[in-house]
Amino acid sequence: MSAAAAARGSVPVATDSHSWTPATNPWIIAVSVMLATFMVVLDSSVANVALPHIAGNLSASTDESTWVLTSYLVSNAIMLPATAWIARRMGRKRLLMISILVFSASSLLCGMAISLPMLIAARVLQGIGGGGMQPLAQSILLESFPPERQGVAMAVYGIGIVVAPVIGPTLGGWITDSYSWRWIFYINLPIGAIALLMTKAFVEDPPYLRHSSRKSIDALGFALMALWLGTLQLMLDKGQEADWFSADWICWIALISVLAFFGFLSRELMVRHPIVGLGVLRDRNFSVGTIITAMFGFVLYGITAMLPLFLQTLLGYPALDSGLAVSPRGIGSMLSMMVAGTLVNYVDSRFLLATGFGIVGISALMFSHLNLSISMSSVILSNIINGFASGFVFVPLTTMTMGHLRKEEIGNAAGIYNLMRNIGGSVGIATVTTFLSRRSQIHQAYLVQNISAYRYQVSAALQQLAAELQRSGSQSNVAARRAMGLLYQAVQSQASLLAYMDNFRLLACLSFLCIPLALLFRPISDTPSAHDHKIDVN
Repeated sequence: MSAAAAARGSVPVATDSHSWTPATNPWIIAVSVMLATFMVVLDSSVANVALPHIAGNLSASTDESTWVLTSYLVSNAIMLPATAWIARRMGRKRLLMISILVFSASSLLCGMAISLPMLIAARVLQGIGGGGMQPLAQSILLESFPPERQGVAMAVYGIGIVVAPVIGPTLGGWITDSYSWRWIFYINLPIGAIALLMTKAFVEDPPYLRHSSRKSIDALGFALMALWLGTLQLMLDKGQEADWFSADWICWIALISVLAFFGFLSRELMVRHPIVGLGVLRDRNFSVGTIITAMFGFVLYGITAMLPLFLQTLLGYPALDSGLAVSPRGIGSMLSMMVAGTLVNYVDSRFLLATGFGIVGISALMFSHLNLSISMSSVILSNIINGFASGFVFVPLTTMTMGHLRKEEIGNAAGIYNLMRNIGGSVGIATVTTFLSRRSQIHQAYLVQNISAYRYQVSAALQQLAAELQRSGSQSNVAARRAMGLLYQAVQSQASLLAYMDNFRLLACLSFLCIPLALLFRPISDTPSAHDHKIDVN
């Protein structure tokens, strides 16, 4: 043992992390962890459409009911980067089982809630239980499969991550309309029970976790991380509602978040045993991958958030029809995940990634050509293409990002990686909703400049509308006012349509911008480097 290692109290374990394989078939392990992951990701979006029902049932306002979403996102974000440290302390398998148990039990409490504060408290617990499952599932899959099969493993993982948010609103709307909003939480119980039993039976910890030492928690680092992520998520979720920095409390929240972030960075770089190991960012592939996954989260969640709004507010689709128009995106995702999971072993992953972002950009441009008379088939086609592109992004991006890391670094890296995608998604949703509001106002101001009763075209259109209203039974003075109202409503719809088109073009530009970033990755070699054969257990 070297003097440095002895001084750190570390013990070299004579186990080759690359040669270790689990005793159970990796596909059974994949099913075990994917049940839990799919349940968590689905629950992050399934409650959105039920908010009006929840607010009415619990005697709360619509604004108050949005805390059902915010509370979950805040606690979920805090748990993501801390998962690796907790797993090193108690074991990955045990942590996953506890997380499933906490998530399932809190789902039961959510369904039984008799007041909004009780529901919010249960959602906080649900976020704590669900926050660790994504990085745990990802690291378990990457370590269970050999390098040449990791692309397929990430395809399986990606199906849950990408498809669940797509079917979530549709499933939530159907359950809420057909039964009760409480059943969107109760459905987690049987899934959680099966996932818990399968995890106990088939998942096992790798050798380096079994020999991991027990170190005290970096309480200050955890507190700064929780403060930073909590205030950031709160600002992103409530910013547009409060008109952003025109509200004093948003300014204070933003200042606290920035200070906590820099305090967290300083603490993690200085402390001997940080709760989040930022050293993995020294790996070029991982640092590039975290940037790209944040941008991908921005685009993915931005499109997913805008389409239902467009279909329901402008085209007048009911919630179920809106979900049915968006859901085929999952079909494209599932197909491409399996195709990309196979091709990643034969085609340069950088080429697959660039192709995926190119198709995402093209699909976003297709969305930008939507109009108020578009058919559902056109929306479905664009969605399938967009979903098909996701697999060619997710699979190679994950394998290249993690490809040069040692197995004992993957757990910590997975937490950071998933956190960056979620933050990118939160920023994306906040940005597109803000731009929708602001760009609609700008376009409306330009359109109104051309609307004047003294213009012949406008006057003729108003007279025609008033005549049609009179024929339907309205008095002449009432018909004139209603005609003006209908014309103003048409202007508002066109202004909103132009704002949606601007947002889709923005997302297309971000997608195309990611193409040259793919060239910054180094190729992945299946041959482990020499330092992988010794595990320094901290």
